[in-house]
Amino acid sequence: MNRRSVFRAGAAAAAAPFAAPAIAQGRIEWRMVTAWPRNLPGPGTQAQRVADRITQLTGGRITVRLFAAGEIVPPFGVFDAVSQGTVDLYHATPHFWFSRSRAAAIIGSFPFGLTNNELISWLRYAGAQERYDELYARFNMKPFICGNSGPQWTGFFRRELATPDDFRGLRFRAGGLIGAVYQRLGAAVQQMPVGEVFQALQAGTIDAAEFAGPWSDGPLGFGQVARFYYQPCGQEPSASLETVIHKPRFDALPDDLKLAVRFACESMNEESIAEWDHRNPLALREMVERQGVQVRAVPEPIVKAMADAAWAVMRELREDQDPLNRSIIQSYIEYRNRAVEFAGLAYTPTNAGRALLPWA
Repeated sequence: MNRRSVFRAGAAAAAAPFAAPAIAQGRIEWRMVTAWPRNLPGPGTQAQRVADRITQLTGGRITVRLFAAGEIVPPFGVFDAVSQGTVDLYHATPHFWFSRSRAAAIIGSFPFGLTNNELISWLRYAGAQERYDELYARFNMKPFICGNSGPQWTGFFRRELATPDDFRGLRFRAGGLIGAVYQRLGAAVQQMPVGEVFQALQAGTIDAAEFAGPWSDGPLGFGQVARFYYQPCGQEPSASLETVIHKPRFDALPDDLKLAVRFACESMNEESIAEWDHRNPLALREMVERQGVQVRAVPEPIVKAMADAAWAVMRELREDQDPLNRSIIQSYIEYRNRAVEFAGLAYTPTNAGRALLPWA
């Protein structure tokens, strides 16, 4: 899929007026808004599948119609639209909402934090889902994690990186709390919707950009103007997607429909992780062979500087004055530390052993 086809459907759609959900003969019609271009591989395509799955699992008692970024509200406007009840649900990522809650942002992603499986374990078995629910209830919303891209790539750069000083003055599109880390390294971080990044790179108003991984990044065309593509280095071990519903409308559902909505989101979470793991290697090969993208490892001095900056950011976050935010952040730190310790005992040596046996 090329960049033009990613945006064609979204550009052709007309904005629809705000309205309460339609209810006809016991059937509910919900409108989902997203932060993504309509056909974007990964977030965009998976958002459509969430909408379709809710419709299917409820036997059509709830019909979900998807509106991509800009068709009803701007990409970063989906949070307020659902909070206020002008639409019914959204698909985005929690790390976009760092200005509202740093705790929400770390559920989306935090540098050198939890992997995708660790994050789900934390939510399901360490009481984090209940805190997540409580946090979003403040905004009149009910959240579900419904996807994860796995380790995110460091990004596309016009110039090769050598030392932490290369970030000084670098105009860098970086989302969420990873932006706070790059700011500590001296970068001029810019937050912008993913649909605007290619034009900014092409025009030279930014020097580098990160988004997700090869499967999603390739069709966006970043590698056409910024050839150096830097591998993951821990700056985002995972990145969650969420489906969030206007809470009064979710609460009004009978129990069987609530359960169907939950299963639609949870099943999409597992499916998305598997899909990214399957499609990323294939997409990376195409980017290298057909687009001339050059893959690079992040130099060790930069990784160390990023890790130090991430810990400095986290130390500030855990002093949040809000008790709920502070409890979520502290729980995240403690769970992350246990997970890293166990990974060092189990997963690190397992992967080292696998690397000794290349199958050709």
